[in-house]
Amino acid sequence: MMLALARVARRHCTVMSRRQSHSPRHAGPLYAALDLGTNNCRLLVAAPAGDGFRVVDSFNRVVRLGEGLHHTGRIAPAAVARALAALGEAAEHLARHDLRALRAVATEACRRAGNGGEFLARARAETGLPLAVISTREEAELAVESCAPLLRRAGRRALLFDIGGGSTELAWVRLPPDGGTPELAGYVSLPIGVVTLAERCGADCLTETGFDRLVTEVEGLLLPFEATHRIGQEIRQGGVRLMGTSGTVTTLAGVVLGLARYRRPLVDGVLLNGEATDAALDSLCRMGRAGLLRHPCVGPERADYVLPGCAIFAAIRRLWPTPQIGVADRGLREGMLLRLIRADRTRPVRPRRHASHAMAPQP
Repeated sequence: MMLALARVARRHCTVMSRRQSHSPRHAGPLYAALDLGTNNCRLLVAAPAGDGFRVVDSFNRVVRLGEGLHHTGRIAPAAVARALAALGEAAEHLARHDLRALRAVATEACRRAGNGGEFLARARAETGLPLAVISTREEAELAVESCAPLLRRAGRRALLFDIGGGSTELAWVRLPPDGGTPELAGYVSLPIGVVTLAERCGADCLTETGFDRLVTEVEGLLLPFEATHRIGQEIRQGGVRLMGTSGTVTTLAGVVLGLARYRRPLVDGVLLNGEATDAALDSLCRMGRAGLLRHPCVGPERADYVLPGCAIFAAIRRLWPTPQIGVADRGLREGMLLRLIRADRTRPVRPRRHASHAMAPQP
C-alpha cells in the first residue's frame, strides 16, 4: 500500500511542489477511496469523525468507461483515454495528502470487458493507483455498509437498490431490532445499467411504448429474486424500507423536492412519498430530451441516462410498491472508507521493544 502511494507521490511531485504551500493539513489519519465505475470516476479523502468520517477532499469525473461495451465487449480507446486522464487527476488529489490507507476499485465495465485486465494493468502502471476489480457481492455489501446509518431503526427489513452504469445491484437486508449492524440476507446483480440500456435502447426510452417495454423486461429479470425472498409478501406485512442509492433516485429526489439545483445535504437521507416519486418519474418521461437537457437536476451529462435509469426504478416500484422511498447519496466510496477506518481501529497494536524504536502506524 505505502509503495503504491509513494509511486503516486513521485509521479506527481511537480503538482505537489506547485501546490505545497496551499496543501491543507489535518490532524489525525486520512483515508481515501476511489470508485471507477462504468460512467464515473469518483474519489473521497476523509478523516474519522465519531462513528463516520469528515470529507476533506473529493473528485468526480464522467468518464463513460462503458461506452460501446455493449456492442464490442471491449473498452474503447477513447474511453481508456478519458479514464486514464481522470485517474491521473485523482492521483494528483491523493498526492496532496499524507494517507494512512487507500483503496481503489473498478466495477462492471472492467468485469465485463475483454480488455478489462489490460486496461487496469496500464492504469496501475501510469498512475500508481492500486486498482482492482471487486465482485458483485462486494458491491452489494459496500452499498449496505454505506447506508447502514440510514437503515438503523427503519423497520425489520430493507430492500436496497443501486442503479449503476453497467449493472444494478439489489440487497435484501435484515435490520436488527436493537439498531445494530444490518445483515445481508440476499443479493442479486443484474447485468443492466443506465449506460448499457441507453446504448441498447437509444431513443426508444423517449417513447411511452418503448419505455413500458423496457420496464416489463427489467421486471422479468427481477422476478427470480422476488420468488426466492418473497419480498412482496414482506412488504404487505409492513416494516420494509425501500431505499435507493444511485444517480437515478437522487435525480428523482431533486425533482420531487423542486430543487433549483442539486444539493446533496437536502437529498441524502430524505424519505420520499411514493406517489410523489411516481409523479416525478412521469414528469421526466414527458419532458423529452430537450426538457431533460434543461432540467437543473438532470442536464447534459445525465440527459441520455436518466430515462433508462427511471425504467429500472419503475420496474422495482411495480414489483415492490412501498408508501415511501428512502434516498441515499452515498455508495461504494463511503462503504470503503468506513471499512478502512474500522480495520485501522481494530488492528492489534504491536508491543514496543524500546521507546526509541516506536513503530509508525501500519498502512
